[in-house]
Amino acid sequence: MRILVTGGAGFIGSHYVRAVLADRYPRAAGARVTVLDKLTYSGNLANLPAGAERLEFVHGDICDADLLRDLLPGHDSIVHFAAESHVDRSVTRAADFVRTNVVGTQVLLDCARHSGVQRIVHVSTDEVYGSIPSGSWTETWPLEPNSPYAASKAASDLVVRSAWRTHGMDVSITRCCNNYGPYQHPEKLIPLFVTNLLEGRPVPLYGDGHNVREWLHVDDHCRAVEAVRVQGRAGEVYNVGGGVERTNLELTHELLRLCGADASAIRRVTDRPGHDDRYSLDGTKIREELGFEPEVPFERGLRETVDWYRDNPGWWKDVKRGTAEVDR
Repeated sequence: MRILVTGGAGFIGSHYVRAVLADRYPRAAGARVTVLDKLTYSGNLANLPAGAERLEFVHGDICDADLLRDLLPGHDSIVHFAAESHVDRSVTRAADFVRTNVVGTQVLLDCARHSGVQRIVHVSTDEVYGSIPSGSWTETWPLEPNSPYAASKAASDLVVRSAWRTHGMDVSITRCCNNYGPYQHPEKLIPLFVTNLLEGRPVPLYGDGHNVREWLHVDDHCRAVEAVRVQGRAGEVYNVGGGVERTNLELTHELLRLCGADASAIRRVTDRPGHDDRYSLDGTKIREELGFEPEVPFERGLRETVDWYRDNPGWWKDVKRGTAEVDR
């Protein structure tokens, strides 16, 4: 079996790649993996296992149709993680997000169809639903994205759906809540706050900190993606929720405690435009159809994540250099 992983040098994609190469997924045991990654600021070869015999790395852009036409033949599945994903950057550079997330996805689908690739999983986000004051989103909820990033992901979801409806392609979509874990780029909330605290610097908290996010460990997310790759139905969307909701302020206090700091380290900053109030996913469908349940308790996962950043300054200090933005 050969699996192409787009964006496989990023945070979530690289975790999936490492898990496949470690034969942690029975239906992918022994699979060869091709990673296609543009190596923008968020892609990092240090995220991938050095010298892995079953791994091929290709430096390239999913918008490059000539490259994809040469690369795709012979692959059985595509797991499509590649995306511009930083909300703050999308506010000022929306065109980059439309190019990669929408155009890149369409180019990938076109080339996959002509190359005979049989199975594609498109990895999306809960942010396509917008904001929900109470309750949780099901997969049939209307798409009401509020940031350029979320709008570009919603558009890419619809492009993927159209490939199923128009061409009969075997494609499925996952929409996950906020991820956390090792190797996450320190533009994101948890690694930014942890690494700032480890350096004795303040943490920038947007507004009053009452925005609510749902959290899932990256290992659980990748298990869900693999479950969808193996068992998911064509044309279907699967929400991947963690069932753990925290306000940003509550999460900040948990990180302060784990890092041995106090509330004096919090620096309030101006809220970003269109900041969603609350995300919450209903995970009934993936649980009942595919048997997926999160396995990593949030408290343990968060503690182990903090420990990983504490133990790996050589990774994040280089990555963090020049990073001034934060995502929520």
